[in-house]
Amino acid sequence: MGKKKENRTYIGGQAVLEGVMMRGKTAYATAVRDPEGHIQVESRRLNTSKAMKRVNKIPLVRGVVSFVSSLVTGSKILMRSAAVYGDEGEPSKFEKWCQEKLHLNVMSAVSFVATLIGVLLAVGLFVALPMFLSNLFFPEETGLRYGIGYNLVQGGLRLLIFLIYIVAITAMKDIRRVFMYHGAEHKTITCFERGMELTPENAKTCSRLHDRCGTTFLFLVMAISIVVFSVVNWICDAYLNLFVYNEVANYFIQFAIKILFLPLVAGISYEVLKLLAKSQSKWLIPLKAPGFALQLLTTREPTEDMLEVAIAAFRKVAALDADPSMPEESFVVSRTVKNYVQELKERFAEKDIDASDAEWLVSLRSGVPRSELASSDKLLVPSAVRALDALAEERLKGRPLWYILGSTDFYGCEIKTDERALIPRPETELLAELAVKAAKEGDALLDMCTGSGCIAVALAKYCADRHVSVTAADKSTEALALAAENAAANGAEVRLLESDLFASVEGTFDIIVCNPPYVKRDDLADLQREVRDYEPLSALDGGEDGLDFYRRLTAEAPAHLKEGGMLLVECGAGQARDVAQLFCSFARVSIIRDYAGIERFVRAVVQPKAAAADERTSSKGEAE
Repeated sequence: MGKKKENRTYIGGQAVLEGVMMRGKTAYATAVRDPEGHIQVESRRLNTSKAMKRVNKIPLVRGVVSFVSSLVTGSKILMRSAAVYGDEGEPSKFEKWCQEKLHLNVMSAVSFVATLIGVLLAVGLFVALPMFLSNLFFPEETGLRYGIGYNLVQGGLRLLIFLIYIVAITAMKDIRRVFMYHGAEHKTITCFERGMELTPENAKTCSRLHDRCGTTFLFLVMAISIVVFSVVNWICDAYLNLFVYNEVANYFIQFAIKILFLPLVAGISYEVLKLLAKSQSKWLIPLKAPGFALQLLTTREPTEDMLEVAIAAFRKVAALDADPSMPEESFVVSRTVKNYVQELKERFAEKDIDASDAEWLVSLRSGVPRSELASSDKLLVPSAVRALDALAEERLKGRPLWYILGSTDFYGCEIKTDERALIPRPETELLAELAVKAAKEGDALLDMCTGSGCIAVALAKYCADRHVSVTAADKSTEALALAAENAAANGAEVRLLESDLFASVEGTFDIIVCNPPYVKRDDLADLQREVRDYEPLSALDGGEDGLDFYRRLTAEAPAHLKEGGMLLVECGAGQARDVAQLFCSFARVSIIRDYAGIERFVRAVVQPKAAAADERTSSKGEAE
């Protein structure tokens, strides 16, 4: 008896596109090197029901079940490994209908059909064709068609066709790489069985031949079929001619009978393979040699990076078998922009999230303009898909889009956004525009309740040629820190001041701009989830009626405004007239609508000079 292997393992596998699948007792894992060179692993649990366990204990039957299961699983895995390199595409309306109405997974059905077609082609190539050719060598009139010689010739033809087939497909570059991964699979398993540490360096020293290989199984099928089909032919010779005399009919009847006996051939071959694999006796080498010889064709020496992939699959399936609670994993596949954004819109719709959020997310991270998303075939590689998935998951949990993206455009300025301050709103851009248009040479400007500093940065940037000075004040140290970052990033000269409204403000200003908290306290709970749960409530809470800060502005702002100075404030919808009423002590008060026609802004002027007052009250869209 030869030396036994140090580690007996039940794990087997198969090569796939740019990867290896390893199958254990309870699960299988597929490792693939993706287009970016990263190893991805997908794992699935096997059917481990009591019925299946009982079937796996029945000799002959378990071989057939295992063979069919391997074919179906292998077909699925090949399709999944290919998907890592290209878009799977979105489910069609028909596919969705099948899933919803028939509870049928179309891709699984396609995989099954593909497997069935493959089996039919194999039967045609390795059963029907050898029968036809051997009949040419053994005409009916010779009387030799039912003897052992006939079956030996048929078996030889079957083997020859198989060899020609292997040599032919080896000419394909992708197939040669699959054969290299086949070698990596064998070397990895052998490395483990020898008790060596699973490393590419160690696995490289191991043989690429293995006695549990599917290639050996196929040889055993061809060899055992000679014996089984000889018996079948003897039966046909003894009994068939008693009833059927037509040669064509006899051919198809014999063909059908052989098909019926294929499960028996597969079952016997499986059991023989198991027996040969269990023993390392040198006396069995002659029986193993033909299978090893065929493996020299179906395996190639792998590279170390291929061995890394095979080892990753082996380790994953071993861990899954050892820990039943370990969750399954899925590949991150390459996707086209148009398919990804459509899928993301559907996911967002289920959570009542606006579809535009999906468009902004994909557009800003992929570099594809929003207008081109629906038709873009740009391929998102797995790392890009993974990054987008992570961002999408944050949005699905409720986090605001612009906090997730980390910045937004405000009046031509790139403004950093996070939980330290409110996200700048589009309507607030008009407030900044009004202040920019009103500013004169050498004016002093104050942005009160600056938050992210977006207004102050815009004022400093677009009024720089007028040599204005810009001060930004807020009571939040966190908000001021964010405002400082935004000022630095945009090259804006802004003086920052920590102050509870005007408590720490000194001096007077030509223009004071303010977007204060104005949400009614009772309305805070009814705000959108992303606003209520993520944006700072202190920047939203305007008191019981939402007007607390406007009352303070009425009392405190005039002392900090120069002669003819202007106070510009933003209001909530429906608040402008109440705010204007609060500002009645000012010399002149105006209400200005936003681009949607909503009364959004109030402008109040302190003792204006005639000319200046006329100029500053000529804004389009205002209602006094």
